[in-house]
Amino acid sequence: MLQFNSIFNTIYNDAPQPWQLGFQDSAAPGYTGLVTLHNTIGFYLIVICFGVFWVLGSTIYYYNSNNSPIVHKYLNHGTLLELIWTISPALILIAIAFPSFKLLYLLDEVISPTITIKIVGHQWYWSYEYSDFVTESGESIDFDSYMIPESDLELGQFRLLDVDNKMIIPVDCHIRLIVTGSDVIHSFAVPSLGLKLDCVPGRLNQVSVLAERTGTFYGQCSEICGVWHGFMPIAVEAVSIQDYLAWVDSM
Repeated sequence: MLQFNSIFNTIYNDAPQPWQLGFQDSAAPGYTGLVTLHNTIGFYLIVICFGVFWVLGSTIYYYNSNNSPIVHKYLNHGTLLELIWTISPALILIAIAFPSFKLLYLLDEVISPTITIKIVGHQWYWSYEYSDFVTESGESIDFDSYMIPESDLELGQFRLLDVDNKMIIPVDCHIRLIVTGSDVIHSFAVPSLGLKLDCVPGRLNQVSVLAERTGTFYGQCSEICGVWHGFMPIAVEAVSIQDYLAWVDSM
């Protein structure tokens, strides 16, 4: 019993697992909506697959040359049957389209952001700028984020995922991310927060994110950007507002 509980109560710290087939735990309402939409469409696909295979199996079994050597002319066409297999897929597509468009609109909307963070992708690291806050010298808070080499990892840190400077965000706040690339196209992707945004040189893309709980959420560049594409991870740490203000004050 103890072994059973240890399997299903393992804490993965919102990091991807080897051979992982399912989604990471959601930490943002947008990602929860994406998972829900995926599960809804998956249910439709299962029902459709069972229906199609049942029809094919029935046709092969009941209408082979041994069971039906003579085919009646009125069995070759059926207006009602053709209406059913034309209208049914249309209704299913409508049932999928409405929640898809709703979620797409909600994800695209930037709602009165409390904080704006500018993110720049480089070959091969990330730069973050908190333009809403300034240091004692009067400049915006900005820093670069590099992957920690395997030789410098400490106990508990993740290989190819942990960085020297994490992006710190407060929980329960609408945050606007503005991303771009300095050299080639990158992609800022953090699965647990439902983020995947292309960083295109000469163009600013924006997205809204709201972290619902504290924790460290990992991601990686999701656009092939060069030889070290797989070595520019993303680490976002969501903290309480008090801890966030303390972090800003320490910068």
